[in-house]
Amino acid sequence: MEILLSLLVGVLMSVSVWMLLSRNLVKFLFGLVLISNVANLIIFKVGGLTMGAPPLITEGVTEQYANSLPQALVLTAIVIGFGLVSFTLVLALKAYQAIGTVNVDEMTLAEQRHDPEEKEESS
Repeated sequence: MEILLSLLVGVLMSVSVWMLLSRNLVKFLFGLVLISNVANLIIFKVGGLTMGAPPLITEGVTEQYANSLPQALVLTAIVIGFGLVSFTLVLALKAYQAIGTVNVDEMTLAEQRHDPEEKEESS
């Protein structure tokens, strides 16, 4: 089970990095969501998988129990990831409304279209 999870994490991480490096802003957003979920899987993997064990220690029980720290870290990571994706989504939407494209190359060309002589005249 742990080998399968490790392979899944590797494949998902490579796909998310590929999406983050694309020139399309929508693919970038999907890559950001995917890499956030991969980070959660990594936290679970590092914390160890204990199947069927209770997350809390009860009195008099010294058997195996599940570690609750990875669960708390993943919950925090979900909230932070949601905030980051929300901010990036609004930023991408505003950039699309202002420039009219989701292609990153065309966005940088739109920034370079301003005439530098125009700045000197206004000074």
